[in-house]
Amino acid sequence: MMPTMNGYDFFKTISKDPQYLQIPFIFLSALDSPEDVRLGKLLGVDDYLTKPVNEDDLLATIEGKISRNKKRVQISDELKEFFLSQETEMKEQISEKQKSQVYILRVDWDDKFGPNLVENYPKESNLPLKKIGNQLFQAISTIYGQQSLTEAEGILINIENFKIAGYSLFNSYIDKQSRGGEKEFMLAVIAPSISYFQSLQIKKILLNMSNYIKQKKELNFKEVWGKITKILISLPLQQ
Repeated sequence: MMPTMNGYDFFKTISKDPQYLQIPFIFLSALDSPEDVRLGKLLGVDDYLTKPVNEDDLLATIEGKISRNKKRVQISDELKEFFLSQETEMKEQISEKQKSQVYILRVDWDDKFGPNLVENYPKESNLPLKKIGNQLFQAISTIYGQQSLTEAEGILINIENFKIAGYSLFNSYIDKQSRGGEKEFMLAVIAPSISYFQSLQIKKILLNMSNYIKQKKELNFKEVWGKITKILISLPLQQ
């Protein structure tokens, strides 16, 4: 047993620090009840293994998480270079009020043209939202692959030197006219900063939006934007 806090509390504590957000976290525990496993996964850990652990399973899990994390680091570096090239455009926007720096994007995959910014809110922006949306779409599709998805996949990327963070949710729906019979799409939130636990709340909202898209229902981006800004402003952006 851990001396001063349990594994759940330890994970919550380190997740508040942005520098630890991208480190894969695996619970290795003797707590094997369905409730314990469910709690661990609800917290957002990368995996939950119960004792006794098969050595091959453990090594395979670690190898997979390290590989995915390397891709995250590579993508983060590429995004830093991208934002550096856009520095002149971005300076004015960063100086505006906090709420005006939060955006929601929807990017669909077009078999002919690639990532396509379908919707964004607010409409007006000094940021190159189309380029940012394309970069985030390419980033998340690189990690998860443009293939049949069994469930929505998300990623949180922080570009701290430009005070930009993005949480993206990658999903798809059946579309016989698209290549592979599925239409990939991404929903993303751009903000000055997004903490790990804020991203969990945002994910729930984006999942709901995702379901609307799959059911071909109309989305009220302004209403959703209000919910997301409330999450980001009610909690400290810098943790």
